[in-house]
Amino acid sequence: MKKTLAILLPVLALLAAALWALAAGGADDPLASLSYLEGTFSDTVDRAVEARLDTSDDALRSGTVAVSTSGTWQESRLKRGDTLTGTTGTGVLLLAGEGQVTSGTVVDVTAGTVAAPGTAMTVRHRYLVAEDTTAVFSITSKTAVLDHQGGGSFSYSNTTDYNAIAAALKTLHLFRGSGSGYGQGFDLENPPNRIQALIMFIRVLGEEEEALAWSGTIPFRDVAVGSQSEKYVGYAYSKGYTNGYTATEFRPSQAVNAYQYTEFLLRAMGYSVAGENSISTALDRALAAGILTDGEVSMLQRERFLRAELVYLSYYALEAPLSGSGETLADVVQNKGVFTRQEWRSAQAAEVGSRF
Repeated sequence: MKKTLAILLPVLALLAAALWALAAGGADDPLASLSYLEGTFSDTVDRAVEARLDTSDDALRSGTVAVSTSGTWQESRLKRGDTLTGTTGTGVLLLAGEGQVTSGTVVDVTAGTVAAPGTAMTVRHRYLVAEDTTAVFSITSKTAVLDHQGGGSFSYSNTTDYNAIAAALKTLHLFRGSGSGYGQGFDLENPPNRIQALIMFIRVLGEEEEALAWSGTIPFRDVAVGSQSEKYVGYAYSKGYTNGYTATEFRPSQAVNAYQYTEFLLRAMGYSVAGENSISTALDRALAAGILTDGEVSMLQRERFLRAELVYLSYYALEAPLSGSGETLADVVQNKGVFTRQEWRSAQAAEVGSRF
């Protein structure tokens, strides 16, 4: 009993914090009365915690299940259609992406309001499953990062798993993420900028070592002298991979769209030369070359281009043949020593779902 009590103390602390936040309420439109929170709700939570303690004690005595770690916040990378089902006291915090409360009674502790079924979740708001209920939280964006505490169970959809694709590319040393403090640093929910797209393009070419060894000058005044960005831009400019946005601007922070990144891939695979083709036809040319499918062209024309699509396009480009060659892009990059045959097999074995 002492062990399980120690484990569940953080849950009790979370519930107490939630009760305090709710008790503060709003004078004009209070969520719930203080007497209700100190009475009915508190009593119900006490019963729920006692039930968990009893269940945990039984489990410890029988040795049939592991000790719960429900008092610890855990982070999960999820995809569209994935759901988390939680019971009284389950806490949820959406760190990135989009989600909604699908069913059950849920309290938005941060806002001090009830989040009814169908309510879109607000990023970095803490949600708490109320008394005597089971609630379901659903992911509605392509990818998302969720913090959760207090137990629960996940159900996973069969939609395209951009998270698994990013992890596969990381296995191949082609994707490292941004280094942010959550979601493995993938930041798949954000739009890529021009410098990020250029770095990814150079990696997919298998030429990152050459880029980092580059030295020289560039005409772009908006790229910091002596930075790694200058090396990538300078290398790409010297190879004719990019001409910059203007004669003196590269605009590294400007967002990239699907047409622009697909054009990069076409150049990497020998289907295009910088300055010789209109970027507006990039998707059609990629379709004709067998790099994209009809479904992918439609998806890219319809949806906002995010880092999720950046890794998606890069991953499947590896499987496509180069212009005038029987080799795939993966063959070329592997021959350059960027990744091993075993790493490529491991990446291909990843459960990433079907293509569009």
